[in-house]
Amino acid sequence: MFQVRVTIANPQAPERSFQEPFWVDTGALYSSAPEDRLRAIAIVPKFPRDFVFADGKKDRRLVGEAAFSIEGTEETITCLVVFGPPGSLLLLGATALENFGVHADPTTQKLRPITAVIGTAWASRTAPPAECRPPSRRPATRAT
Repeated sequence: MFQVRVTIANPQAPERSFQEPFWVDTGALYSSAPEDRLRAIAIVPKFPRDFVFADGKKDRRLVGEAAFSIEGTEETITCLVVFGPPGSLLLLGATALENFGVHADPTTQKLRPITAVIGTAWASRTAPPAECRPPSRRPATRAT
């Protein structure tokens, strides 16, 4: 694991933010920050979700949405963020990495751009199945 500088902001009030080094954790589905840091910038929990942590402990945590900016990218993207326990690590998870179109290069310890793949389920087909096609139209006939 390595760290990258990330800015987390409130999507409704972008001036409410913090910037810190986050650990890039491809084994974590979501990004995570201590609950007190998220509440300090008025990130609002949206729903609870059950999690298993790296140490094997299970817990139900709140999940919210925050505007993420990753150093070296030019985008700000709203991503899910877990309200972590007090003092927990700042983690940049796999979902945020995919949203930004980057992957973790363990050799260089940098984030590298990836090409997004769309439509893998249809890759081997020449046309979508009939139930996915719009109704066909008959060509209009001209009156003679």
